[in-house]
Amino acid sequence: MDRPSNDEYFMSMAELVSQRSTCVRRKVGAVVVKDKHILSTGYNGSPKGTKHCEELGCIRDQMNIPSGTRHELCRGVHAEQNAVAQAAYFGVSVKDATIYTTTFPCSMCAKILINSGIKEVVYNTGYMDDLSVDLLKETNIIVRVFPEKTD
Repeated sequence: MDRPSNDEYFMSMAELVSQRSTCVRRKVGAVVVKDKHILSTGYNGSPKGTKHCEELGCIRDQMNIPSGTRHELCRGVHAEQNAVAQAAYFGVSVKDATIYTTTFPCSMCAKILINSGIKEVVYNTGYMDDLSVDLLKETNIIVRVFPEKTD
């Protein structure tokens, strides 16, 4: 039987979750997993009950803000933030869990992941945010790219 590895399985779920994104710039999905069980999911988009960027247009595009900067100038909540918030909303601890995310976390998300007790970050695509890289290096959080990149 040809079945996917756990990394393949959960990363493909993160990719599927990303399809729900309402961001016009980048679609990101995240899945929080502990002991091979999904605790929560999240995708990037406007807060619950508010208008989507697909309707209003992207503030960051309108202001010519480059990717990886001025995260606060965005209507959207990032996928990792939404995954942690969803777990909290339903009273589920993410302590010692792994987050599978389609894009390397920004510095805002890295801070939330650190403080929420996430023990491992598995990502698929890089993202330019040196502060995020530096913050994660200061912790015991395992950070892996999947699939593993070889030169």
